[in-house]
Formats: sequence, C-alpha cells, structure tokens
Amino acid sequence: MSRWLIIIGLILVAAGLLWPWLSKLGLGRLPGDIHIEKEGFSFYFPITTSIIVSLVLTVLLWIFRR
Repeated sequence: MSRWLIIIGLILVAAGLLWPWLSKLGLGRLPGDIHIEKEGFSFYFPITTSIIVSLVLTVLLWIFRR
C-alpha cells in the first residue's frame, strides 16, 4: 500500500512540474467543459476533461495489473 502511495505522489509531482507543457494540449478547454462567468463570479467544471483523464487512468491501471 505504501509503495502505491509513493508512486501516486511521484506521478502527481511529475504532472505538476509538466503542467506548463500539458496545458498546451488543450486539456481543461474541451467541448463539454462547463465555464460560467458573471460579474464577480466564475465557475468552472471540466466534465469532459475529467472523463478523458479517468478513461486514460483506467486503461493504464488495467494494463499494469496484467
């Protein structure tokens, strides 16, 4: 269990360090992501981005468990 936590932590650190390059891929600005801006209020919910990230992680974990 502790090994998995360390691996997940390292992946999160790597994603944080690579974020300037990852943001150029368009994640977070896909069609289907909800973004509402009004005066003094901003709401953002990345539905499509969350689904894509979830699918990719599911496939990767499925591959690594085999």
